[in-house]
Amino acid sequence: MAGVVNKFFVASIFMCVAPIAILYGFNLNLFPGTTGLSPESTTLWSGVLAVVSVNAVIAWYIYMAMKEPSDKHEPDPKFLADAKASINQSGPTNEVDSLPNRTKRE
Repeated sequence: MAGVVNKFFVASIFMCVAPIAILYGFNLNLFPGTTGLSPESTTLWSGVLAVVSVNAVIAWYIYMAMKEPSDKHEPDPKFLADAKASINQSGPTNEVDSLPNRTKRE
C-alpha cells in the first residue's frame, strides 16, 4: 500500500512542478533555441509543452497502476462479512415504513 501512495505522491509533485518549470524555462530562455522566438511563440510553445508534460505524467501513472499485480489485492474479510450480513438483513418493504416520524396513509 505504501508503494501506491508513494507513486501517487511522486506523480502529483511532477504534475505540479513539470509545467511550471517548462513555463519558466521558456520565459527565461533557459532552453536552447528559445532566444529567437517571438513572445507569442514562446507562450504558445511553453503552454503546449506544459500540457504535454502533464499528460506524460498521467500516462506514466496509469502505466504504473496497470503494472501492479492484481492478485496482490484482497478485500478485508471483516468488511466482506459485514457486507454479506447487511445484504441478508430484511429491510423495510415500503418506503413509508422506513421513514421515522411519519404517519402511514391508508
